[in-house]
Amino acid sequence: MKPVFFLLMIVCLITACNPADNSGAGVSGLQDMHKVEVKEVLQTANYTYLRVTEKDIENWLALPRMNARAGDIYYYRNGFKMTDFESRELGKTFKTVYFLESISQSPDLVTNDPAENPHSPVAQLPDSSSKVQYRAAVKVEKEEVKTEKADQGITIAELYANKENYSGKTVRIRGKVTKFNDAILKRNWIHIQDGTEFAGKFDLTATTTDETVVGNSVILEGRISLNKDFGYGYAYEVLMEDAVLLEK
Repeated sequence: MKPVFFLLMIVCLITACNPADNSGAGVSGLQDMHKVEVKEVLQTANYTYLRVTEKDIENWLALPRMNARAGDIYYYRNGFKMTDFESRELGKTFKTVYFLESISQSPDLVTNDPAENPHSPVAQLPDSSSKVQYRAAVKVEKEEVKTEKADQGITIAELYANKENYSGKTVRIRGKVTKFNDAILKRNWIHIQDGTEFAGKFDLTATTTDETVVGNSVILEGRISLNKDFGYGYAYEVLMEDAVLLEK
């Protein structure tokens, strides 16, 4: 799986939520100024990963490829956290990594783009000669799930097989919660699977203000949107929006 990141217009995700390739990731914002010291630098063809410390707290940062070395001091705002992020190029899975819009060796040059604006452009980073396209994806594994179709509902396979017919319509689907991320872009993000599959697509992402936990069997009812792109690695072939949990 390729490393993934923000874009000018990011394609992917918040996977998970359910990106077009059944991938996704959870993100959450860091909105205050951060001053960090670089402890380790990992380079790939296009990206740089920095292991940094801030007041004895250790984190990983990721950004377009740049020159950095241990001991460097950097400042940034508005990072986005992704969990269980896999970089095949490095052969490494990061339990937590923060993707950045901008980074600087001077606090006066740090941009203040709002972290919650999913459509803000990627900043021109100090060591980047051009704006870099990012793409976010964390692999979603298919689980063994057996559920009954919800009353007056459809299955995930039926949704993907007839997505154009369901676009803009409200549908009801029962499934098992396989991933839950709260308070991202003022929404909670739920992944469900119901044991059905169409053309390799078995995972559905829904946005909601309701809460649940991984492992719950739920019935979601919400409006279906196609080719929805929020930016920052969250683009979905099929997305259920403004979902309500009828069964928690």
